[in-house]
Amino acid sequence: MFLSQSIRSRPEFRIGIRDMSPVALGIGAWGLMTGVAMVKSNMSVLEAVAMTLLVYAGSSQLAAIPLLFAGAPAWVILATGFCVNLRFVVFSLHLRPYLMHMPRWRRMLHGYLTADLSYAFFTKKYPQPPLTIAEQEAQEAYLTGNYFVTWCAWMGMSLLGVALANFIPQTWGLGFAGVLSLVAIVCSMATTRLRVLAALIAGATAVAAYALPLKLNIVAAIGVAVLLCFWLEKQFGLDPTAEDDK
Repeated sequence: MFLSQSIRSRPEFRIGIRDMSPVALGIGAWGLMTGVAMVKSNMSVLEAVAMTLLVYAGSSQLAAIPLLFAGAPAWVILATGFCVNLRFVVFSLHLRPYLMHMPRWRRMLHGYLTADLSYAFFTKKYPQPPLTIAEQEAQEAYLTGNYFVTWCAWMGMSLLGVALANFIPQTWGLGFAGVLSLVAIVCSMATTRLRVLAALIAGATAVAAYALPLKLNIVAAIGVAVLLCFWLEKQFGLDPTAEDDK
């Protein structure tokens, strides 16, 4: 069992839960909005529940929902989801030295559970891969504590959104509230100049390309921000993980 007694009994597991808990409300609010959005887009309850449990990627889900509703071709939906989640390729490459000692099924489970904030909190806590078995166990326990909070907050509130979608009037402006919660999460992660610049580039590109069909302005924004920031990082030797001096 992934959440075994050996992991739950370690202090790092509880520290991981404690560190992630302050942002659980924002994660849950965004999950609630996603659950409501799926049902409001004419997905059945069964389809919405399946998407929540199997996809577990809020940004990809929200990008795919309007495309599904508009009857977009399957390749467009898949390509959009792929582009929106390209950042997880970078995450997995970075996490590879931390997880390669594990069997494949366990690495795949970590891949499924990886989220933006769990990755950010984990790599900030442990900037270097483990060198000993004790360090491997401690780091996995902390990472699992992060996962426990993000998965429970997202799944619980997303499923609640699916259940309550038909009872929540659209006039409540829940979509706007969800956007605000996501903005708050993004702001909490913008701790370096390069991350702030990436957010500004993506925002400006999304606005400039707003006229593109099928919400492709979002895909364009992600691609431009990633490519430009990679170029800046290589050109000027910027460290994307080094926090700015306060």
